[in-house]
Amino acid sequence: MAAEAAVHVQEFFTDVGLFLFGTDTSTEEFVNRFFDTLFPVVYNHVINPGPTDISLEYAECLRAARRDIRPFGSIPRKAIAQMGRSLLPSRTLLQALNLGVEVINTTDHLPFSRECSRALLRMQYCPQCQGLTLSKPCLGYCLNILRGCLAHLAEVDLHWQGYIQALEELSGALSGAHSIEHVLLNFHSLVHNALLQARINGPEVSEQVNKICGPPVRKPKQSPGCSFDQNKDNQVLKMFSRDSEQTLTNRRKEFIRHLRPYRAFYGGLADQLCANELAAADGLPCWNGEDLVGR
Repeated sequence: MAAEAAVHVQEFFTDVGLFLFGTDTSTEEFVNRFFDTLFPVVYNHVINPGPTDISLEYAECLRAARRDIRPFGSIPRKAIAQMGRSLLPSRTLLQALNLGVEVINTTDHLPFSRECSRALLRMQYCPQCQGLTLSKPCLGYCLNILRGCLAHLAEVDLHWQGYIQALEELSGALSGAHSIEHVLLNFHSLVHNALLQARINGPEVSEQVNKICGPPVRKPKQSPGCSFDQNKDNQVLKMFSRDSEQTLTNRRKEFIRHLRPYRAFYGGLADQLCANELAAADGLPCWNGEDLVGR
């Protein structure tokens, strides 16, 4: 049964991925679709096994009738609730990260005004025209020029700080029992419980199936000369092993921790550029816009 259900499990996780990346679908839709496609497999192997598989037409009738028959009890509704609580915040986080990338890419290519470009040119190259090729601008002079040039970026600062805070809060909401990692890695437990429910409710389910779809219609028996795929019966489901240090939760926390120092990035960009790259270090001679001072 596991080998036969594998394609439906794969389709389910494909739907999860598509939902996370913003596809116009709902968790209720693809969770219900998974249990719809699972029902014929469970009926064929657990509820009413026979000498051969049920026909494709009969399987389609079972799939269409699953929500009325409710062979898995309340498990599908529980799965829908869990997926909604974990996947929607995860999708929102991905959308928020993409928004952050757009902001960074946009501000990375903003053109300077002509006046600002001339001021930067004077700050960087006027001392070289006087043969002072190794001198750098004084810190105060550098800050005055760059703060003026980057004033439009400083306006982004308050919004950027709010964005970082929102990411932290959203990341915190994804922890614990509602984390996408916890819900998806434990989805097999819900499926297991659904199969138990179907087995317990087997007689009632069979009765309802007979009323809606009629008695089972099965495929003809294969002749003794027909070959079969031995590998299909030998397939074993492999559990995913993971390093406890490389969980999605730990990686998300590490990302947020690295992001925090950049909370005031746009507001302090001029100071960072002057202090770390453009201006002369404390105690060294520097160019103040007119002359070399501190010699």
